[in-house]
Parts: sequence; structure tokens; C-alpha cells
Amino acid sequence: MSEPGIPTGQTPEPVAPPTPVRISFVLWVVSGVLLIVNYVLVLLYRQRIVDEYLKTNKDPRVNRDNLTHGVTIAMTLALIAAVCVTALLLLFAWKARQGTRSARTVVTALYVAVVVVQLLTGLLSSLFTELSALLGFIALLLMYLPKVSGYFPKVGRTLP
Repeated sequence: MSEPGIPTGQTPEPVAPPTPVRISFVLWVVSGVLLIVNYVLVLLYRQRIVDEYLKTNKDPRVNRDNLTHGVTIAMTLALIAAVCVTALLLLFAWKARQGTRSARTVVTALYVAVVVVQLLTGLLSSLFTELSALLGFIALLLMYLPKVSGYFPKVGRTLP
């Protein structure tokens, strides 16, 4: 099966991505790594979260062991979610690096979703997540620069 708009039997010439798109991909990788590192650190320091909570909340119904178990599960799930979201971001960032316009749109939506979740949960308060969000924002801007818009061609519409 050939590419759309390419005659059968011919293959499209590979086009090197523009420099901003290549830099954008590298920034997505670094941003994803920082996001994962943040959640690994949160998981490693989960006991501090429990201790801090127990200091500020003197509710006698709160059991230290149950709280530690709950925080461990929550932080483990957050780490798994961060790895999954980072994998998706990198997959679509790679496809965007190849010039796929829809992948650029998916990366944008994923990035916005990650930042909104971090803002709503208060997780955007660590240096790693702030730096990850900033690098993601810069990477996103690089993918939307006017000089790279030709690299992401609009899909032609055919009307019936």
C-alpha cells in the first residue's frame, strides 16, 4: 500500500525534520523523564507525606499503617500513570517529528491534560514537575512555529 498522493510503486522521499521540530522532540523526552523522576521521588519519600499528614491532622481514626498503605498505592498508581502518559507523549511526539499533523494535535491535548491534572491535584508544586511543564510548553511552542507549519501539511478534504 502506498502513501496517499504517491503513485503506486513509488515511495516518498524522506524529509529531515526542521530543527525546531527535532529540538521539540528532545525537549519532550527530557520533560517526560523529569515527570517520571518526580513520581519516583514522591514514591520513595512517601513516608514523609504520611508523617506530615499525621502531624497536621490529629484525627484518632487515622491509622498510620492504613495511611501508609493507601499513600503507597496512590503514589504507585501515579507513577504508573506518569510512565504511561510519558510513553504516549513520546510516541506521538515521535510521530509529530515525522511530520504527522494529527500527532502534533494529540501531543497538544495530552500536554494540556497532564498540566490540568497536575494543577487540580496540586502536584505541580515540585521543581521536577514545574520544569517538566515548562519544557513541555517550550516543546509545544516549537511545534507550532510558523516556519515549521509547512512540515505539518493539512489533510486535503474531498467532498462527495
